[in-house]
Amino acid sequence: MPMTAVNPVTDHAIAEYPSMTPAEVRAIVRAARKAFEAWRRTPFAERAAVLREAGRVLRADANRLARLMAQEMGKPLAAGESEIEKCAWVCEYYAEQAEGFLAPEQVQTDATRSFVAFEPLGVILAIMPWNFPFWQVFRFAAPGLMAGNTGLLKHASNVPGCALAIEEIFRRAGLPENVFRTLLIDSKAAAAVIRHPLVSAVTLTGSTQAGQAVARAAAAKLKKCVLELGGSDAYVILEDADLAHAAEVCARSRLVNSGQSCIAAKRFIVVQKVREEFERLLVAEMRKPRLGDPMDPETDLGPMARVDLRDDLHHQVRRSIDQGARCLLGGEIPERPGAFYPPTVLTDVKRGMPAYGEELFGPVAAIIPVRNEKAAIRVANDSVFGLGAAVFTRDILRGTEIATRELEAGSCFVNGLVKSDPRLPFGGIKQSGYGRELSHFGIREFVNVKTVWVG
Repeated sequence: MPMTAVNPVTDHAIAEYPSMTPAEVRAIVRAARKAFEAWRRTPFAERAAVLREAGRVLRADANRLARLMAQEMGKPLAAGESEIEKCAWVCEYYAEQAEGFLAPEQVQTDATRSFVAFEPLGVILAIMPWNFPFWQVFRFAAPGLMAGNTGLLKHASNVPGCALAIEEIFRRAGLPENVFRTLLIDSKAAAAVIRHPLVSAVTLTGSTQAGQAVARAAAAKLKKCVLELGGSDAYVILEDADLAHAAEVCARSRLVNSGQSCIAAKRFIVVQKVREEFERLLVAEMRKPRLGDPMDPETDLGPMARVDLRDDLHHQVRRSIDQGARCLLGGEIPERPGAFYPPTVLTDVKRGMPAYGEELFGPVAAIIPVRNEKAAIRVANDSVFGLGAAVFTRDILRGTEIATRELEAGSCFVNGLVKSDPRLPFGGIKQSGYGRELSHFGIREFVNVKTVWVG
């Protein structure tokens, strides 16, 4: 079956791409393994030159690539150009830092010399989602390629144009043939790639259910995997918080990428004393963005990526309201074509409602009132997810203590929006996955940490 790109503004097909046959996929896997033997011996300086050139190519082509994202998954142009800039940054970051991150570490033992070396593993399969169709791939590819691995990309089926564009970017940057290849295959075909004996490891960004499937397939062949999965990030608003600042940051985090981000704020846990004022401020902030065509430079908020995803989100909203939540803003599907959904604010959200326990992957904020700080921390941690969290308070020392010791998540921020940064490790705990991307922790996920002992 061909892969079809559908414009979420119109819900009409814009392009079809032929899927690869199993024989074609096997040939690409073999070619990637063959390319690994030379690439692993390529000096860091030569690898870095390719990554720096990839950054230049990305910036030079930012507008075209942003338009491709707008067409395939609805991202507004300004947000798309920002995503491309971040991809260029991660390429340059690892071009600069990789050799130091992977330098041998000397260890004093009874040997004449002993040290730890970091050697590439081989062919790494990346299974990536549609919501950040360039950034998710480059944050895997930049460290993976600089470590000496070769990469295979199985991208989401609704962004095939983006998938092929990424391979083209690396080709234009001078990456040797077959060091990075895109596989146009569906999820069922990906399982065979995981099992392929020439594939050394797999990384996935996606839903918890997808992570479980990939983990099972990888475990059956004893292959390493890194999983960055769903999230229902809690933002805790304490009674001494700067409420205007908190509301602005919370709305911005909730609406990033039309709310379609694993690490976006989703649950807003507010101490009762400031609950009414925070609700007023958050609703005001959520009203501000202009919903519209992502190709229009004036648009702040585009459609969701697919109509079925929009409908699933609306069902979660209606079920929560039926169970007692109050809707302060939005909550109705606009009468217009496409996958649009308005900024929505629910309050009086309680345990057992979809808005409390499920991931709301769209522009819907769930306010959960609590009695005090102790209750806020308990509710924040009352989730199967553990990707990101934030706390808002004027007491910076207390906020730092809560972020460090109390909140159960892979990334915890104080008075700020949770985001990824090439300089910091990124990943989750619980059903948000395991392993880390970015920083020196990320580049060491897919290397052989090798002990060398010399008598």
